[in-house]
Amino acid sequence: MAPKTLGELFDAFEHEAFRLETLDDYSKSGNVNAYKAFVAGEHQPTDHNDAWVAELRSHTSKGKRIYRVHILSRPLTPYLRFELGWGYQKNATGGEEFFILDTTDRPNPLEGIPDFWLMDSRTPGVMNYSEDGAFLGADVLASERAEEFRAYRDTAMAHAVPFPGWWAKHGE
Repeated sequence: MAPKTLGELFDAFEHEAFRLETLDDYSKSGNVNAYKAFVAGEHQPTDHNDAWVAELRSHTSKGKRIYRVHILSRPLTPYLRFELGWGYQKNATGGEEFFILDTTDRPNPLEGIPDFWLMDSRTPGVMNYSEDGAFLGADVLASERAEEFRAYRDTAMAHAVPFPGWWAKHGE
């Protein structure tokens, strides 16, 4: 039976999970308290994102690849400084790979494309957000749409650079 929810998709992928992020602010979607602590200037708790890192390790330790591209431009929003500084740094310890498609000085090759996950290059899950960045749910699409989302992934990867080098140059 084909997965019907994003959670089922994530539990069932066999080889790779790709994520495209397009928003500058997801502060109403994830760990709101951690973001508030970051904005308040607090230090990152040592257990920040531990559950997600454990989930990542459960996949990457089996040879599965989890990677994402974030389309962004500088200057970074406070949320992006949080996500990249706290989230990406910590999640990388679980084996997740990150890439940045920086559109500061060039056009966005994926303008208007929504956030999505693509599992095993065959099952897309489109992420839906409100105007203020609150997660509204995901739509798991039919495998017939996979070619379209593979092309988006390939375009993103062709224009992105690895996060560690980008962060060393542009991190705030």
